[in-house]
Amino acid sequence: MQILEVLRRPVISEKSTALQERGKYTFEVARSANKQQIKQAVEWAFKVEGARGNVMTMPPKWRGGGRRRGKSSPWKKAVVTLKPGDKIEFFEGV
Repeated sequence: MQILEVLRRPVISEKSTALQERGKYTFEVARSANKQQIKQAVEWAFKVEGARGNVMTMPPKWRGGGRRRGKSSPWKKAVVTLKPGDKIEFFEGV
């Protein structure tokens, strides 16, 4: 898997915004990515060092109602912790 294919998008929510104050950033990542690939992708994309993180698979949710009821796709989420003093400028002002 290529480094560019690992990170899909940043997750912007109340919880992830609160985590940013403590130096933790949340991303949606490829389902086949592992921790080492996620670390390399974050360090390469944002020019930071010593990134480490937790990875979790988010379960599908039921969507819709009535006749058109279905499940959303499961996805993988990574919470990346940076060294004190480092930050990702991409998230500033969001």
